[in-house]
Amino acid sequence: MNKNNKLISAALLALGLMASCSSGLAPVAKDAVVPTVVTEQTEFDTDDPAIWIHPTDPSQSLILGTDKEVGGGLYLYNLAGKIVKKVTGLERPNNVDIAYSLDINGKKVDIAIATERKAHKIRVYSLPDLTPIDNGGISIFEGETGEGERDGMGISIYTKKDSLGSSIYAIVGRKTGPSGSYLWQYKITAGADGIAKGEVVRKFGTYSGKKEIEAIAVDNELGYVYYSDETVGVRKYYADPEKKDDTELAFFAQQDVKSDHEGIAIYKTTDSTGYILLSNQQNNSFVVYPREGNIGNANSYTKLADIPVSAIECDGAEATSLNLGGKFPKGMLVAMSNGKVFHYYDWNLIQERIDKGEGK
Repeated sequence: MNKNNKLISAALLALGLMASCSSGLAPVAKDAVVPTVVTEQTEFDTDDPAIWIHPTDPSQSLILGTDKEVGGGLYLYNLAGKIVKKVTGLERPNNVDIAYSLDINGKKVDIAIATERKAHKIRVYSLPDLTPIDNGGISIFEGETGEGERDGMGISIYTKKDSLGSSIYAIVGRKTGPSGSYLWQYKITAGADGIAKGEVVRKFGTYSGKKEIEAIAVDNELGYVYYSDETVGVRKYYADPEKKDDTELAFFAQQDVKSDHEGIAIYKTTDSTGYILLSNQQNNSFVVYPREGNIGNANSYTKLADIPVSAIECDGAEATSLNLGGKFPKGMLVAMSNGKVFHYYDWNLIQERIDKGEGK
């Protein structure tokens, strides 16, 4: 470990010890993975990241993150963790995800979609300019009347490709809602005026009623959506609404997490293999599962590792296996951390711990 990494490690360890004393959390472990990069701070409270891959030069890719508070917003960071653009003044933006090639009058536009929790909307921005293209937002959970039932929280995007092109669907979670229709899925399109709009195409998702559902992740190639039923486990469904099959395919991680099941990140080693990483929030660690499921049973998951990280009380997370150049030749894991920041971890550091079966 070089001198700079030692200084970062010492500072993060001290911060983790202070946080644990004040909140009852487990302290950052002495052997926790040290982030390769820590971003500049937001104004309020970071929550969820997404990774936008540059179309021609992956080393110019950007990280998008939410600042979760009334008056907060969306922040774009470069791979050095510097803020390069931001949109503020939103009504508690919660989670964010990215889709590529939305058709706007024949032009393919990359987009970010975020939940604006207290406005009861999802917001759509073009990338990488971070320009709103939604005329103020798309209303969500319309007709729901219970307290918190329109408060959008989690979001993940499924892109279905076929011979005619691709269709973009946003799967949205909320603060609370009925079991069986907790998640609503919206088809995202753009009109002739260039404004993004959303149409409800599906309502699904078992809910335990224990806490809430926030973290959602889609495995686009395999066609699955995963979500964290906090304090209970991770549930798996088909992502494609056209299947018209809302069968729960798997319910795992029930015994592997200290308290809250939080951010879910998917790292892909091939089109069908890799890892599912789950934030073990109160343990300051990530539990790792095989993306493809157990051998012979794609809907059964055995823990491969539980890796301590320096991120404190991590909510949202995202991963990519693409070579981003420089410090991230095999991609990265991005994790929210207390302290108004996101951590970037060189994937090689995570892979070393998986290979050791750490915390298994």
